[in-house]
Amino acid sequence: MVVDRSVYIEKLQRSKRNGLIKIITGLRRSGKSFLLKQLFKKHLLSEGISENHIIIIDMESRKNKMFKNPDYLLDWVENQIQDEAVYYIIID
Repeated sequence: MVVDRSVYIEKLQRSKRNGLIKIITGLRRSGKSFLLKQLFKKHLLSEGISENHIIIIDMESRKNKMFKNPDYLLDWVENQIQDEAVYYIIID
């Protein structure tokens, strides 16, 4: 069963392109990751955002431990950006 999170999706939608970083907080296992990595991604795709313009980094994964170095993270993200279009970077 998927819980409708349209209120949160609408809040994220309204605050897009305002130049601020969005931080989602909440209790452990409350659906923050699902909201961003599934629901918000689906929303972006439905708006015509290309999948390669949505970058998701799972910091819980051991294979991504190098991203804990902010200089490495910044360099990696900058290398992913291929054009002047808007990119969405989701760090979980």
